[in-house]
This record gives sequence, C-alpha cells and structure tokens, in this order.
Amino acid sequence: MEVDSIPNGSATETDMPNAAAAAATITPTPSNFTGLAESLKLEHQFLRVPFEHYKKTIRANHRVAEKEVSAVISSVTEAADRDNMSTEEAVHHFNSLVSRLQGLKRKLEEGSRTEQMQAQKCRARLVHLESADADNLAEWNSTRLKRILVDYMLRMSYFETAMKLSESSNIQDLVDIDVFQEAKRVIDALQNKEIAPALAWCSDNKSRLKKSKSKFEFQLRLQEFIELVRGDKNMQAIAYARKYLAPWGATHMKELQRVMATLAFKSSTECAVYKVLFEPKQWDHLVDVFRQEFCKIYGMTLEPLLNIYLQAGLSALKTPYCYEDDCTKEDPLSQESFRKLADPLPYSKQHHSKLVCYITKELMDTENPPQVLPNGYVYSAKALERMAKENSGKITCPRTGFVCNYSELMKAYIS
Repeated sequence: MEVDSIPNGSATETDMPNAAAAAATITPTPSNFTGLAESLKLEHQFLRVPFEHYKKTIRANHRVAEKEVSAVISSVTEAADRDNMSTEEAVHHFNSLVSRLQGLKRKLEEGSRTEQMQAQKCRARLVHLESADADNLAEWNSTRLKRILVDYMLRMSYFETAMKLSESSNIQDLVDIDVFQEAKRVIDALQNKEIAPALAWCSDNKSRLKKSKSKFEFQLRLQEFIELVRGDKNMQAIAYARKYLAPWGATHMKELQRVMATLAFKSSTECAVYKVLFEPKQWDHLVDVFRQEFCKIYGMTLEPLLNIYLQAGLSALKTPYCYEDDCTKEDPLSQESFRKLADPLPYSKQHHSKLVCYITKELMDTENPPQVLPNGYVYSAKALERMAKENSGKITCPRTGFVCNYSELMKAYIS
C-alpha cells in the first residue's frame, strides 16, 4: 500500500492523532508478518510444478519442430540432388512437403496455446503469492487449505471431487490437475500390466531421468522381459534382451544376470530367488517407483501436503500421555487415524511440565493448585472443593473409588 507523503509543516496538530490512529489501524502486527513469511517458505512446490511442466512443454514442442524441419530439409536436399525427376514428381513431392509443413504449423499453434496456458498458470500463482497480505490472511489461508485438499484428492485418485472443488472455489490455475492426470494414465496402465505408456513417459523425460541416474526404464524393460518368459516366448525374450537390456549391462550386470536366468527356471519355479520375479507385486513396485520418479521430476513432495501439514502440528502435540487409555477425547492423538500419522514422529520437547486435572481438564497452577489424596492420586483444588461441597465433605477418587475426608488432602508443590 502506498501512502502519499505529507510535506514538512503542512500537517496540523489536530491531524496528527487522526493520522496516528489510521496508521495503527492499517499496520499489520509483527506476528502476522512472521506467520505470513513462514507460510510462503512452504510454497516451493506451488511454483515449481507448473514451471517444470511449462519447460517440459517447450522442450517437447522444440523437438517436434526440429524433427519435422530436419525431415523437410533432408527431403528438399534429396530432391535437388536428383537429375531425372519429372515435373509431375517434383510437384507431388513439394505438395507433400507443403502438407507436412502445414501439419507442423498446426502442431506449433496448438503447442503455443498450451505454452500460453501454462505460462498463465505460472503468472496466476505468482500473483496469488504476491497478494498474500496480513489484511487478507484469513482469506488467503482459506484458499491455501483448498489447494492442499485438492492436492490430497489428486494423489488419492479422487479426480472428480478435486475438479469440482477447484471449479467451485475458482482455483483451477492454483492446482495441478493436468499434471496428476498425466501420472494417472501411467499408473492405470501399470496396474493393468501395460508397459508402453510408462516407456513413453520415460522417453519424454529421458534427459531428466538420466541426470538423476534413475533405474525406472531399466526396471520396466526387465518386467517386459519377464512377461515374455512367462508366456513361454523364449526366442522373443532373447531378441528383446539383446536389443533393450544389453545396453544396461555395464551398470546393472547383476540384475541382468538374475533376470536372464529365468529362461532356465521358468515362471513355475519354486526357487525363491527367481519366483519373486514372477509375482504380481512386481507391478505394484513399479507403480511406487514411478510415483517417486514423477515427484522428483516435478519437485513434488512424495507425501501429500495435507499429511505434511498435519504431521507438523501433531509433532508439537505428541507426548507419551497421548497413548494412554485415559487420554482425553479433546486430544487429536486420541484418534487412531491421527496416531497413525504421528507414529514416525518424535515426542515433542516439553521445557516445562504442565499438570492437567483429570476431572475438570483444567490446568493446575498457583491459582488452581494440585492436591494429593491419601491413595496418591492428584486432582485440582477447584475440582475437589466442588466435590466436597456436593458430598458433605467427602472425596471420592474417580479412578479408584477410594473415599476420604476433605481434611485428609495434602497440597502438592510444583518446583
């Protein structure tokens, strides 16, 4: 927000209190700024995913143009070198080249539209981050929560629900539905025991996978070889290995030798070392590896953002008491679903112990001190005073049923 400066000496004394009050009204609190700054640090994936998708589209369009132009130039050079080409042949030849170039033009126009849409998505996200302000923090956080929910739904394959939420909230440019749809096509194919879409994805991302030293394409080739062996197509399997597996021999010889041995052991083998290669869970493993490579290429977190944010909060709440039978229902970790999320997290570090009354669930401190029953159980003074008034000075321990007089209680001191 820009505020016009006041020339020296132009402000009256009566204006100053009003100006100060206005400034106090519009000035965000430091805590809001701190929270906002911390929130923006977590938005790396939010910007990187559309940017990586944008770069991938540009590279794909460049490859198409380079391939088609190279083919046209080669064809023109070939035609120019021919001395005996008739006029009709020349006209036909150049008409085919024109048709090919027109097709290239259509592809480039379509690719340009796709690039513009993805560039717009990147701009929309930058504008969204720039719009984050302490004055509209509640609205901005609400939008972020919807983005996180859409991310979770897409990762869990609830595509229709994710699309409806994004459309109703008008956040289509702030979520990555098209990126996850690309992943879904490959995952569905692998779950149906189809390799081709995954290999096509590897071809499109060959340079990135090579840079990260990925074994995913090699694992796909091994699985395709195993399927040929399973179908008793040994000669085809050998030809396939010579063409697609041999180039990997220098770096993955042990895996290659193990798989090649299946030609002798067959799919019906009981030998555990080779039997596992024919099990259906190998396809599930390929799906898991694909998810990891996909997230790595686009700079995504492997876990859903919702889980990460929940775990960040649960890490501050997790204590040994949360896993006891008498854990209060108000504690999120009393629920099994939250306990599962918090399972890999360490216990929170408590610098100062806090005593909470079992009866009232209120904090026990100097104003509400803890008192000890003769049986050793501790409750707050307020709870025991109320119980004594209602029961003619008698105290009944709610956990053991022990009964005593109020005068028998002892005050506990917290150091």
